[in-house]
Amino acid sequence: MRRSEQRRAAVVALYQCEVTGRPLEETLGPGAHPFTRSLAGAVAEHTGELDGLIARHSEGWALERIAPLERSIMRVALVEILYPEAVPAEAPIPAEGAIDEAVQTAKVFCGAQAPGFVNGVLAAALRDVRDNGGLAGVGEGNEGT
Repeated sequence: MRRSEQRRAAVVALYQCEVTGRPLEETLGPGAHPFTRSLAGAVAEHTGELDGLIARHSEGWALERIAPLERSIMRVALVEILYPEAVPAEAPIPAEGAIDEAVQTAKVFCGAQAPGFVNGVLAAALRDVRDNGGLAGVGEGNEGT
């Protein structure tokens, strides 16, 4: 299974967990690849920080108004950007590669506006992280409308 497919499997499991309330281990299923498990587990572990970053950069949108699938897509990309050590890989994916994977996933699974929205939020978050050297200010969410 390609890494892109494993990322998408993590996105789907996280989405199902959020929407149905079922445990992540259950939505992953027994045959989940170790990369998929690690990625989804890292997202679950850092959801608060990831959501803070998403909320901060989703101009005009409160976190709760962003579709759960789009949130899951962005969380997966951000965890690979911010916590590459949490996901086993020969080499971590470059930040721009993680954003591209997220945009491609949004093109497949979400509405027509989602890819641009995902790209904009993730690009702004990446600039913020690079400019500030980390997760400064995460948790100061955008109140949006």
